[in-house]
Amino acid sequence: MEKVEWDKQYNIGVDIIDKAHAKLFRIVGKLIELSNNSQTYRHTFVEGIKYLEDYCMKHFSEEEGYMRSIRYSGYARHKQLHNNFREKILINLKNDLRLSDYSPSVVQRFIGIMIGWLTGHIMVEDQAIVGKVTTKQVYHSSSNISVIARAVNRTMQDVFHVEANLADNKYKGQNIGKALYCRLHYDIDDTGKVQLLLGIEEPLIYRGVGQMIGERLIQKDQMVNEASLQLFQQLFRHMGKLFRSEAEYEISKNDMLDKDQFRADFMKGYPYSLLFSTRLGYFAFCFRSWRIPQEKPETPPKQEEETQAQPPTEEKDV
Repeated sequence: MEKVEWDKQYNIGVDIIDKAHAKLFRIVGKLIELSNNSQTYRHTFVEGIKYLEDYCMKHFSEEEGYMRSIRYSGYARHKQLHNNFREKILINLKNDLRLSDYSPSVVQRFIGIMIGWLTGHIMVEDQAIVGKVTTKQVYHSSSNISVIARAVNRTMQDVFHVEANLADNKYKGQNIGKALYCRLHYDIDDTGKVQLLLGIEEPLIYRGVGQMIGERLIQKDQMVNEASLQLFQQLFRHMGKLFRSEAEYEISKNDMLDKDQFRADFMKGYPYSLLFSTRLGYFAFCFRSWRIPQEKPETPPKQEEETQAQPPTEEKDV
């Protein structure tokens, strides 16, 4: 991978935040340079991770302070994403590095996840702070194809900055070229579930990773795969708003499918199967939903009136 550079088109217009984002990507770029030097990188790489962690914490604190100052309505959810990164993602990644003694494959995974998480978070969540991306629950579960198409197009614009035009509203599961596939469930307000089945051509998903860091990703490697998985997660989270879901589902490799698995799952039946075209490739969007049966509270049986014989009243002598 080439040098990582910040793309100014993702500035949100808040100087302290934009400068921090640019610096974060310079730090990640330095980690990539260190990872390419197998002879001397270990000690400096460890120090680089500490510096990245410290700077992330400083940036999160400043960003959260800015959100409070403007009374940003999505503050609580945004802060929870920061907390999850601090308390789960980063800790788990550092543990993996130590346990592997900083093996090259685990180092690549660490950098890939850093690139993907930061890219997706900045492209979606941070842009939303200033209203460039819609994060409110403005979409609704609907059988109206035009409503769904508009919602999907909005999501593709937010995440990939490309127009997604509906090419086929009765997609039959045909191959769309070399692609990444994923399947995921959403819960809807404790009343139902939605299952999404997505297929997205590699140039489109790689563009989502590459556009943030100012480079073209041509060859697929572990670093790019991990970054793509993180970006896929942002896509799913954002698309969940179509179904009024705010679930913080963590996509795992078990959710990723190969072409045959995608085809087999598609044949199970998806009432809504749409194919979108973009200038970077095709995007298949299939979903089905169902209601969760609500258990009716048991009505206690009516108690029969018991007619018990009253004891005879004792007669008193007058």
